[in-house]
Amino acid sequence: MEKYEINKNTAAIIGLDNGCSKAIEEKRDYYINDTSYSIMEHSCRYFGCTYQGRLMGSKYILGTKYKVPIIVEESNNIIFFPTTDIENPQCMWISLNWFDRVEEDDDGNTYIYLKNGKKISTKISKNSIENQALKSIKLNFLISNRKKG
Repeated sequence: MEKYEINKNTAAIIGLDNGCSKAIEEKRDYYINDTSYSIMEHSCRYFGCTYQGRLMGSKYILGTKYKVPIIVEESNNIIFFPTTDIENPQCMWISLNWFDRVEEDDDGNTYIYLKNGKKISTKISKNSIENQALKSIKLNFLISNRKKG
């Protein structure tokens, strides 16, 4: 069985209850027989680094330890942020490149809007999602400045 690799068209990886995940890409969605965490681990290795290496690098750069965004692949600036603890089976990973905005309704439902027009519903607070997006933006900014020298 082939494993799914995150790519520049991957907008989100959504962990599902049954140990499977849904990958949302620019034009279509895929159901994958793997957890979101396993997909992240495999994709990091596919692009030449371990997930732990990526995680430690992000922690060092950001000075943060919890729900840390990671750079899956550097040349295309593929940065993803987790919505919950990474070991939570329902953890979603959202691509910074595809993240558009987040909104919350009066019933406490949160909606993550992606640049391809798709919408993800979650119970995670708007503030939490915005905080994760801001960490990712900061990571991207700091890495970009370091590349410039």
